[in-house]
Amino acid sequence: MQRIAVVGSLGSGKTTTARAISSGPGIPHLELDSVYHQPGWTPLPTDEFQDAVRTFTDQEVWVVDGNYTSEGIINLVWSRADTVVWLDLSRAEATRRVVSRTFRRLATSEQLWNGNKEGWLNVVDPRPGDHVILWSWTRHTRVRAQYENRFNDRQWSDLELVRLRDATDVEASLADLPPSELVAGSW
Repeated sequence: MQRIAVVGSLGSGKTTTARAISSGPGIPHLELDSVYHQPGWTPLPTDEFQDAVRTFTDQEVWVVDGNYTSEGIINLVWSRADTVVWLDLSRAEATRRVVSRTFRRLATSEQLWNGNKEGWLNVVDPRPGDHVILWSWTRHTRVRAQYENRFNDRQWSDLELVRLRDATDVEASLADLPPSELVAGSW
């Protein structure tokens, strides 16, 4: 296990899990949001996004977290990965995490990627696409179905597919994965 993709719905803990996996020396981590969301929340053009991800995943060892299906990024990452970790938490748990994270970010003016910060419109706009909590709630079922289909698709049968359904599963899996074993290949 040297090239790991961490996926899941909004609020599932993708970045936190990817950081834990990549905490060992020489294990680079890429958060896809940090590349896609340029200053002022401007999306990186698709070809540049793909080039950045392609360059990162050319390395021998890496961890990438994020979904990005519409830009073709997920297929690019999965085609170069040897392991996919799907954080399949319940809708209620993922949404609870999004609520907590969003209000913490608002209260502290936490800087995210490229100088971007969460804005109050993310929690008051009535449109699910612009309201991060509604987005989490309404997209959860679709994201789960997408990964169920991918995990059952023979195209990805060469990958080690790991589905973790709750925080206890995630913690136990991370406890069983000392950073020194990441490159050695056991989960």
